Amino acid sequence: MHDQGEAPEASPARTADDQPLQQGHPNHRKAMRVQAAMLAVPLLFGAIAAEYATALPNFVILAPVALILLWLVMFLPHRRYAARGHAMSEDRLRVVRGILFHSDTVVPFGRVQHIDVDRGPIERYYGLATLQLYTAGSHGDVVSLPGLAHEDALEMRETIRAHIKRDSL
Repeated sequence: MHDQGEAPEASPARTADDQPLQQGHPNHRKAMRVQAAMLAVPLLFGAIAAEYATALPNFVILAPVALILLWLVMFLPHRRYAARGHAMSEDRLRVVRGILFHSDTVVPFGRVQHIDVDRGPIERYYGLATLQLYTAGSHGDVVSLPGLAHEDALEMRETIRAHIKRDSL
């Protein structure tokens, strides 16, 4: 308890471990759906070809494949989006991902060797980018953070770069 005239205690700097996680840009769900649809279309054509090539009753192959692909395109991207998050503090980046296999990675900026901001055609269309951190060491030497707004990815890259430059002086 604080007395009325007493100043509150200064809280210690928050680390990435105790910050609330931020999710990627909402367009990331749409981009993941487009990528899933690009995977699903050839599989659907394969199921149609298999349906006509066999003597099985109608839709024995096509119906289950179509339902699985519908789930892949409509529901899985939303689940993947909800299972991802990141938090950046003054000296580290935390990246959390995974539905079935959960991964919680903390990258201290002092371990970062170089940083890339990548954009494929689907990401460019939706104004997104992927921030990639290359770290020292062999295990987990590349940490990717997809689904960021392009401007946010550039800002995060510059913040990390400034921290690295400050530490190397």
